[in-house]
Amino acid sequence: MSTNKDTDQQEELLQQDKNKQEAAKVNTDQSGQEEASTQESAEAALAKEKDKFLRLFAEFENYKKRTTRERMDLYKTAGQEVITAMLPVLDDFDRALRELERSEDEELFKGIVLIHNKFRDALMSKGLELIEVKAGDNFDPEVHEAVTQVPAPDKKLKGKVIDVIEKGYKLGDRIIRHPKVVVGN
Repeated sequence: MSTNKDTDQQEELLQQDKNKQEAAKVNTDQSGQEEASTQESAEAALAKEKDKFLRLFAEFENYKKRTTRERMDLYKTAGQEVITAMLPVLDDFDRALRELERSEDEELFKGIVLIHNKFRDALMSKGLELIEVKAGDNFDPEVHEAVTQVPAPDKKLKGKVIDVIEKGYKLGDRIIRHPKVVVGN
């Protein structure tokens, strides 16, 4: 009987060892699963933070580009109001020159031409450009301002500029005053 008892005890001890090993294995699997799930959640959080960082960085780069572009546009058109206010003076100079050409006083004419050229060059150096329009050009409503329409003296002049009433100017790429024209119909 003692052999039977010893065998039963041995089997029981073996069974207990087996149970301990299985329990340890289950604990190891659970801790491995916990570690894996913890690692997965950490990787997901890291990926989320990386995405957040990249988006924030891209947004900042766009902000820098936009403000730089706005600043450059501001510099280009900073004097627009002043230049626009000076355009009637430039027109008056042009009219004065046309009248002085008829005069016999050449010295006065030369003096006014010098002043006119200095004034025009100063405005041009700030970015002012004349919009070239001459009789016979096609009428473009995006560029020209039609003051009136008159019957075209020739069929070729229908829908074309007949006369330029007032010069037009651009500041950079922006039209600050459209040329006023007479259009043939």
